[in-house]
Amino acid sequence: MTFRSILFWLHLACGVVAGIVIFIMSVTGALLTYQRQITAWADTRGYDIQPVTQRLSADDIVARVAEQRPDLSPTAVMVRSEPTAPASLTIGAGRQLFVDPYTGAVLGEGNGQGVRSFFRVVVEWHRYVAASGASRPLGRAVTGASNLAFLFIVLSGLVLWWPRSWKWSTVRNVTWFKGGLRGKARDFNWHNTIGFWSAIPLAIVVAGGVVISYPWATALVYRAYGEAPPAPAGAAARGGGPGGRGAGAGVAARGGGPGAERGEADTRGERSTAPGARIEGAQLETMVAAAATQMPDWKTISVALPAANAPRVVLTLDSGDGGQPQKRATLTVDRRTGETVRWEPFSSQSSGRKARTWLRFAHTGEVYGLTGQTVAGLVTAGGAVLVWTGLALALRRFAAWRKRSREALPKAA
Repeated sequence: MTFRSILFWLHLACGVVAGIVIFIMSVTGALLTYQRQITAWADTRGYDIQPVTQRLSADDIVARVAEQRPDLSPTAVMVRSEPTAPASLTIGAGRQLFVDPYTGAVLGEGNGQGVRSFFRVVVEWHRYVAASGASRPLGRAVTGASNLAFLFIVLSGLVLWWPRSWKWSTVRNVTWFKGGLRGKARDFNWHNTIGFWSAIPLAIVVAGGVVISYPWATALVYRAYGEAPPAPAGAAARGGGPGGRGAGAGVAARGGGPGAERGEADTRGERSTAPGARIEGAQLETMVAAAATQMPDWKTISVALPAANAPRVVLTLDSGDGGQPQKRATLTVDRRTGETVRWEPFSSQSSGRKARTWLRFAHTGEVYGLTGQTVAGLVTAGGAVLVWTGLALALRRFAAWRKRSREALPKAA
């Protein structure tokens, strides 16, 4: 048996075994293409912000929200540079309270609850094949293994696609769609054509998923740059080493927060200040102003409200669209004096961490903005077609084998 034959049968076996799960992940992944933009639009639609001479300071926003909603304990406040955009406070996992930045009036938790619920269901299918509760780790293991199999399928498919003859007629049959085809011929043409045009970006998208799913894959990325992998998530809490948070912690396959890549671990596990309490020492607005001078083209600045005894405050700045890590930075300031303790733009990170972060956001295409998301969404949808046509070809092959076996029995007798 030749190498090409062995590769083909492995390719086929992986597709048959993991095909259904890969199909589910591809369809849900395509649905999640513009999740962030759609959710942001749905949340803020209907909020009429009327700009006036001057906005409230970050301190006043927190204080006025506390007057109206003393039952809440916000953990972060975000201000936006867009004049008609609301400010927001983080009040729980996945919950945002929107505020008029000029009056301090509480606008609500967004108008996109239905949209959020829809995407929540899609994410559950994408990450865990809808498994919940005690079954969730098993669901995650299934999607992780299927994603790894998908990476092999994509890479091996590119080798199998390689034409044995580079005649134009041969190449055209596997690089462009042909009309009027049915059955096996149509599936073969679609499988090869879509596989050819989507192979490289799809391999990047799937490789990003593998790195998200497996710590050993993250370690490989760091070691490829000659760096020691970061300590696993929670290792610091157990005395397992510095850093306290691995590069993959807190990042889910899609829709996961990028906090681990932004240095937000400095405040992880600390309680927010009491509702309405002023931050002792330097004012929040002083810190926001200092952050704005570090990144003049900022679009959002988020301040993690510190615990009562925390000596530092961490601010996260973003000059991109919210999903581009190369346009984010963190500023750590002394809580008492407001002086800068550490400035961490993306360029200051090590090569290994940059590569790991790039792969995480290449998985969704967000690293290249709206264009990257569109390409990732298209090739992910193409992945669903690849699975569909691949399984159809496999079933036809199996049916033909069964037919030959039945015809051979009388002859053998």
